[in-house]
Amino acid sequence: MAIARGAGTEIIRSHHFEEVDSTAEVLIFGVQHHIYTVLSVIVMANSIQAAGNFCQLYLLGYDILAGTTAQNIFIMDHDFQARQTFVWNDKFSFNGHEPTDFGGGLDSIAKQDAIADQGSSVPQKLYAVAEHASDSFEITVTFIDQNNA
Repeated sequence: MAIARGAGTEIIRSHHFEEVDSTAEVLIFGVQHHIYTVLSVIVMANSIQAAGNFCQLYLLGYDILAGTTAQNIFIMDHDFQARQTFVWNDKFSFNGHEPTDFGGGLDSIAKQDAIADQGSSVPQKLYAVAEHASDSFEITVTFIDQNNA
């Protein structure tokens, strides 16, 4: 039986990625009127070019402070040793799409509502990227996908 994904549903998902390197990889691709709650991200350094090379997680999304679209908002930067595993289990959420553009700063209920309404056509995305092309990270992301369409 297929998983119900229609309006009003909430499902748990997991994505698995092998050999993430210095080419940024989309872990979650936002859909308009969805809210994503990331439960955990497990990162294992399969191989690294040099001890201490990092893996980063970042959102490509709307910078509320500046009122600017498609900004890289970094949320994790961890240095690794070969074969080390790091578990990010601090929960965080993000909207599937950016708000309709507004002047910078969150200074009104109308702007706060615009963020929740996700009125633009620009998806927000969660990415992972490694420091060096010869790095190789295995990544599993587990999240809740709430469809409010």
